[in-house]
Amino acid sequence: MAPNSVASWTLSQEARALLTRLQRVKPYALNMPMVTAAAIPLAAQTGIESHMTRVRRKLRGMVHQFMRWLLGPDGHVASPEEAQRRFTLLRLRFNALLTQFDIFADVIAQRSQHDTGVWIAGLDDVAADALVLPGDYYQAPPVICYLDRGYGAAIRRARTRLPGGDESPVAIIRVPRERMIGTGIASSLVHEVGHQGAALLDLVNSLRPVLRGLQRGGGMEQTVWTFWERWISEIVADLWSVAKVGIASTMGLLAVVSLPRAFVFRLDIADPHPAPWIRVKLSCAMGRELYPHPQWDRLAELWESFYPMAGLTEHKRELFSAMEKSIPRFVAVLVNHRPEKLRGKSLIEVLAAEDRQPARLAAYYQQWSSSPQQMRAVQPSLAFAVIGQARSDGRITPEEESSTIANLLTYWAVQSSITASATCAVLPMPTRGRAAELQPV
Repeated sequence: MAPNSVASWTLSQEARALLTRLQRVKPYALNMPMVTAAAIPLAAQTGIESHMTRVRRKLRGMVHQFMRWLLGPDGHVASPEEAQRRFTLLRLRFNALLTQFDIFADVIAQRSQHDTGVWIAGLDDVAADALVLPGDYYQAPPVICYLDRGYGAAIRRARTRLPGGDESPVAIIRVPRERMIGTGIASSLVHEVGHQGAALLDLVNSLRPVLRGLQRGGGMEQTVWTFWERWISEIVADLWSVAKVGIASTMGLLAVVSLPRAFVFRLDIADPHPAPWIRVKLSCAMGRELYPHPQWDRLAELWESFYPMAGLTEHKRELFSAMEKSIPRFVAVLVNHRPEKLRGKSLIEVLAAEDRQPARLAAYYQQWSSSPQQMRAVQPSLAFAVIGQARSDGRITPEEESSTIANLLTYWAVQSSITASATCAVLPMPTRGRAAELQPV
């Protein structure tokens, strides 16, 4: 057999092997292992299934295109080296696109865990609610959650690039398993939701020029505003979290960044996260601006007692002192910012909610104490804000907090599944073409 024939035969066999592996990639609806209440939201499921159908079709088309070239006139005269080069690129592209299946599968597989799967579905509801912004400023994408090890959360925002270059049809939030279950989970979750909300409003891009304009005068002042501009992506997510769940956000943040002293005072201009010491102080300041109350000063003082600046080098102490001094002005710039997408409104006007004022939250908890069922009827983010306020006020124990939140997450998940089932029951059957789109290809 001629070298070219051997190469063509070998590579065609490898290409056919790719197709057999692709054939094993079934729609998620055929292998979802969870109970109904743990299922991902209907809009997310539809978006993911439709997206993966397109990916499978694209992969199949790529393999067939390669085989047509390989077995056609151009492939017969091509060198084995050229044929191998083309197949190698095909396989790299194939594997990159197939990685998308694993990304979504990792999220879905956790839904089979007893209790945990239903709680994660409840977190989907919390995330969806936290992304709502009255005023019809954007169309919120579906959000799904999953748990992972570690202390921090993360988000793969909707409409950002997946491996292989396609845009994700949903936002995927990874939350730390060690935060389940307490109001601390809301702090991490809603912070990540804030990244998605900020992207929809284009906040970072609209704030950066403003902050760069304040980097003047040289010396320490310029350094301080350079750090604020560098950290703005994480800061707007913290602002979103404080606005939605109140002091539960700052208390959760405090728990996450309670690290050895060297890390709490670590300054790195390459790190998009603010230094933990100043980040907690800033969170308190944003809370004070959105929802005035003495509690923010008390929490800031507690944080200082945990990590006093005594013992820092003179330069670092001066820098942190300058940052702390600039916080009121920075927060004023932030909350009064009027991005184009808010149509003339400022951030404080659209984010701050009267029902998240500390006194109102405390009153809600007092009311709910005699009738706990009432908390089921409110927005999930408000329920977390109320419970977080009660925890801060010492009116609920950690044990009671965990039990209450577990029950709420379960309730929200069950209600969402009932609503989704009712919606599906009244929808017309899909057309033949639409039904075919969701079939394995």
